[in-house]
Amino acid sequence: MKKSKKVLLLLISILLLTGCTKQLKDSKGKVVVDETTKQTLVENVLCKPSQLADTYKKTIEQKKIDYKKMYDDGDISKKEYNKRINNMLDIDKLPSCTKMSAFEGGYETLWTSVFVKPLAWVIVNIGKLLKNSYGLSIIIVTILIKLILFPITYKSLKQSENMQKAQPKLQKIEKKYAGKTDQQSMMMKSNEMMAVYKEFKINPISGCLMGFLQIPLFFAFYEALYRLPILFESKFLGFHMGMTPLAGAQIGNWYYLILPILVGLVTYFSFKMNKNSMAGDQAKQMNMMFNIMIIVIFITSFSMSTAIIIYWVINSLTSIIQGLLVKRSK
Repeated sequence: MKKSKKVLLLLISILLLTGCTKQLKDSKGKVVVDETTKQTLVENVLCKPSQLADTYKKTIEQKKIDYKKMYDDGDISKKEYNKRINNMLDIDKLPSCTKMSAFEGGYETLWTSVFVKPLAWVIVNIGKLLKNSYGLSIIIVTILIKLILFPITYKSLKQSENMQKAQPKLQKIEKKYAGKTDQQSMMMKSNEMMAVYKEFKINPISGCLMGFLQIPLFFAFYEALYRLPILFESKFLGFHMGMTPLAGAQIGNWYYLILPILVGLVTYFSFKMNKNSMAGDQAKQMNMMFNIMIIVIFITSFSMSTAIIIYWVINSLTSIIQGLLVKRSK
């Protein structure tokens, strides 16, 4: 239990340090959308937009005009007016995406400065080496990260095997206490099951560890990919990197709907391979949790950009392949 608390505390700390992707809004608070991709534009981009530079400049200039009018009309104070003007994005001061630095450009949060910007820099520079194929760059970076995390993956899969070996004893305990609901019996059942876990060196929550580790990684990729104009302005295999499946379907590009299907399939098989085998009520609770997560991820994928979906699919596929290789080696 102490280990699980440490993992939970680590995840909470990471989430608290996570920065935010700010949407570009006009003076009335309406989110600015790219007319071509129907993508909501990001204000705190990491580098200078190229194809969308005019859209950004027009929005910013109009906001300045609107704020000046609001100040002249007495709707906002001089202090508020200066604050809004000073906080506005100046894309001309941003470096081009191909010349951005991993650590320079101002301090935002520990998460952005240490994780998001370096990750974005790696994606851009690998993309440059691949003749501006940033979709392929995402695939390569995702696989490299999975290889680095392989020791944790291996340990998680080994836990699943140990759980399978422990199943006969766990099932005997389930039968022994079947129908007994009094407090003493439940405590004895719990103690006996924990003894089996200890015998086979099983951590009941280890099957979820890889799923939880994907959360901060997903946030890092989410911010890096959404805040890179050079990426969401590009295409990969005919898919616009900044477009979501829902937006693609709305403009008649129905082939974008294959992306959520891929997300659902690889997520299902990835979760199925990495979850532990359990008995009784624990198995029901675990299966219910995984099914809910799969459904939520599938629905959410309709509003994910193609770039994020590429990361998710490759990440899950790599998990499946690693699992198959580990099982075959056994």
